[in-house]
Amino acid sequence: MPLRQNDVLRGAMELLDEVGLDELTTRRLADRLGVRVGALYWHYPSKAALLDALAEQIIAEALAGWEPVAAEWDDRLRELAGRARAAMLAHRDGARLTASFVEPPPSGVVYMRTLIEVLRTAGATEQGAAAGADTVTSFVNGYTLEEQARKVGRDSPEQRDALFGIELGIVVSGIRAELLHR
Repeated sequence: MPLRQNDVLRGAMELLDEVGLDELTTRRLADRLGVRVGALYWHYPSKAALLDALAEQIIAEALAGWEPVAAEWDDRLRELAGRARAAMLAHRDGARLTASFVEPPPSGVVYMRTLIEVLRTAGATEQGAAAGADTVTSFVNGYTLEEQARKVGRDSPEQRDALFGIELGIVVSGIRAELLHR
């Protein structure tokens, strides 16, 4: 059976989860898939393209099944932020990977547009909503990056979740004060 792009992506995600980003090499992936390294480049022209595809998949996981509900804007914002964090935490070095893509993947664009839409419906200007969405994304990426690098295993998941909620609340309060003037 010929190697398919989905096989390469699935193998790369499994390898990422097992060995981490630093040890994810095309040689190691090719060995896992039983092919030569060159076969991978039929599907992804470079390692950077493969890593971008992995980032795309992680962000898509965050959006999977999300439907805007009639909740308050801040609840929707918290839910999206929590989903992004959970998707990154589901994969070893997931935060580092999603924070380092070369080109924004399609799901990343959708994620940002969704955050912007939530803030626009709350009353933020287009520019303010874009700044707020960037702030939330930067906070979640940075928090989760730090969490994966230093806190996993040191604090319980419940402690980490509680602290994330508190700190995200600070970000949301800042957005409310600075962008919504409510």
